[in-house]
Amino acid sequence: MMSADWDPRDVEFMRTALAEASKAADAGEVPVGAVVVTGNEVVAAGHNRSISDSDPSGHAEVLALRSAAESIGNHRLAGATLYVTLEPCVMCVGAAAQARVDRIVFGAYDRKAGALGSVEDLSGSRALNHRFEVNGGLLAEESSVLLRAFFEARR
Repeated sequence: MMSADWDPRDVEFMRTALAEASKAADAGEVPVGAVVVTGNEVVAAGHNRSISDSDPSGHAEVLALRSAAESIGNHRLAGATLYVTLEPCVMCVGAAAQARVDRIVFGAYDRKAGALGSVEDLSGSRALNHRFEVNGGLLAEESSVLLRAFFEARR
């Protein structure tokens, strides 16, 4: 989807995810943020906490999905859109499929671990029992800037 085609609400929700990514960077985590939206309302947000929580599953997407499920009282998030600043990895795509989200919108492509087109494309995999719409590249440059700054500071 071309940037000119993005719905202004998509941009607004991705900006919220970017704010979450900034929180991760401030905490010394890889700056990835995610929000779960249902009915044009953010029901949950999260940012990477793998290091802080000593939790390999502490990715922004997983934490946002967990929080959304708890918030609505159902592990199924039918009708929800997951916005995330970086293309999800295999684990996070699997979690989104298990949650039954309708759509995943992501910012930067992840050429090392992306599982929605960059390294793998699990969106149509027979291994997942749920299909969802995928839209990548929204505010990709803003997401990439955060990531580059984080990793350059580590060198």
